Amino acid sequence: MRNLLLCLVSALIGGLVAIAATQTPLFSPTHAVAQNRDERGPLFPLVEPEPRPETPRQPLMVQPKVNRPANPPIAGGLTDYEQINVAVYENANRSVVHITTKTSRPDPFFLVDRSSEGSGSGTVIDKSGHILTNFHVIEGAGQMAVTMFDGKTYDAEFVGADPINDIAVVKVNVEQEKLHPVEITDSSHLKVGMRVFTIGNPFGLERSMTTGIIASLNRSLQIRGNRTIKSIIQIDASVNPGNSGGPLLDTAGRLIGINTAIASKNGQSAGVGFAIPANLVSRVVPQLIRHGRVIRPEVGIARVYETDEGLLIARLTPNGPAERAGLRGPRMIREQRGPFLFERIDRAAADLIIAVDGRPVRTADEFMAYIESQPVHSDVTLTIVRNGRETRIKVRLGGPVLEAAPRRPIDRLENPFRRPGSS
Repeated sequence: MRNLLLCLVSALIGGLVAIAATQTPLFSPTHAVAQNRDERGPLFPLVEPEPRPETPRQPLMVQPKVNRPANPPIAGGLTDYEQINVAVYENANRSVVHITTKTSRPDPFFLVDRSSEGSGSGTVIDKSGHILTNFHVIEGAGQMAVTMFDGKTYDAEFVGADPINDIAVVKVNVEQEKLHPVEITDSSHLKVGMRVFTIGNPFGLERSMTTGIIASLNRSLQIRGNRTIKSIIQIDASVNPGNSGGPLLDTAGRLIGINTAIASKNGQSAGVGFAIPANLVSRVVPQLIRHGRVIRPEVGIARVYETDEGLLIARLTPNGPAERAGLRGPRMIREQRGPFLFERIDRAAADLIIAVDGRPVRTADEFMAYIESQPVHSDVTLTIVRNGRETRIKVRLGGPVLEAAPRRPIDRLENPFRRPGSS
């Protein structure tokens, strides 16, 4: 036990001697040095790195300033296809006008007049202020207004209309420098596949242009009653409500037709539009401007029955051209039976028309289309069947006196020609 204590004391004394020899304090302030942010700690000998050659800094590349015009020339950025589009629009858009109408109709229940508004398109056709449009655009209108290319609106007056062909002419009194007539060309040269343009006011969006091609020619379009327009142009250009009455143009900006209708189930464009050919317009418009209506020849047949063999005369105009030529209608047979007088109509006594000038006819529309294509007071030859025998009768067509007709309100306009099949 004594030996163990001596060993411990010797070890303690030896440790104290060793500490004193190194002259190091017992508690070194290591923790405090670690918190000293200015102390770098032990320094190690560093080797100086070899100096690297300085790479000269490249100057900042600044693109030279180019003076570009605010609006670059249009022609420089357009394809040939686009240049034609632009040229057509710039050539024809000032000829297109926006037509708005107001119509007042009596309400039978509330005994008041109810007004409605409509709109369509039109085309300036001369320096006198005549504007071409569709009849259905202005039909029944009490007031009409025309907005020109410069945004100014003018009152318009009715000049004339041809309801059968859906063509009408109105007029505005403006300075001639504001009138830019469109050029009307021959529509007989048209081919399927030709490029066409429409300019109009769909949904009131003034002078909007669409483009397409001629999809078909010589279509027949029924517009009013049982009458149809021949040689209709079918197009695939977008045509919407408000385009009616606007021009159909070729690549030279010339009018080849008037947009008039679309084939659609919901009233919106379905890619099938129809236009009245320019040649029909050229025949009708001069008469509308001069007479207010189309002067059509009268054959004197007021009504017919369409049969498989031909047209059976149902009623003749008294003392009309057909009656004077010797044509016969149904015969009225009266029979006395006691005190009573009975009447019956013998339709078998009526003449059956099978051809006109050698052209077979099967419908009243075909017959009237040919008659109306003839000049007033000209002769036509009708081939008829009477009592089972075929014969020919020459008829001198009649017609009204060719003088300017007084202007009438649009809502009182009547068809000046009575058609077969009408009562």
